Amino acid sequence: MKRLVVGIAITLGAVLGLLTVSAQAAKPDTEAVSKATQQFYSALNVLFTGSSMPMEDAWSHAADTTYMGPAGGLRSGWSQIQAEWKVQASLKLGGKVEPKDLHMTVGRDLAIVSNYEVGENVGPDGQSQKVEIRATNLFRKEQGKWKMIGHHTDLLPFLQK
Repeated sequence: MKRLVVGIAITLGAVLGLLTVSAQAAKPDTEAVSKATQQFYSALNVLFTGSSMPMEDAWSHAADTTYMGPAGGLRSGWSQIQAEWKVQASLKLGGKVEPKDLHMTVGRDLAIVSNYEVGENVGPDGQSQKVEIRATNLFRKEQGKWKMIGHHTDLLPFLQK
């Protein structure tokens, strides 16, 4: 009986140790995904000034990436997404958009971040336009770094073509 109790105690200790290691390993990934999310929104705000270059670092350059932004349509693969970012940069929408109410699910190699995008841009008519849309961002760990592989938002009427 004593051996059984000792065996159970050792097994429970090992399981708790693994859970602690797993929880500790998940925390840095959650922080890294949070940083990748902030990097994307920082790049988005730079885009509003006319430069698409920061998006180069935020995004995966893989063929399986997807983008469904506030202007509508579906872009698939980095070359299409990169071209769309260049078009959007040329609009020089100004303003600033920030993520609010972030909800993250972080796995070993994939992460999902759902949030609101809140702020303002300047519409084609030169008037300030309120932005308050839902967004879902997908990230994948590539060579130790979290890169965006998908972005999907509600539509903004002033951007629809």
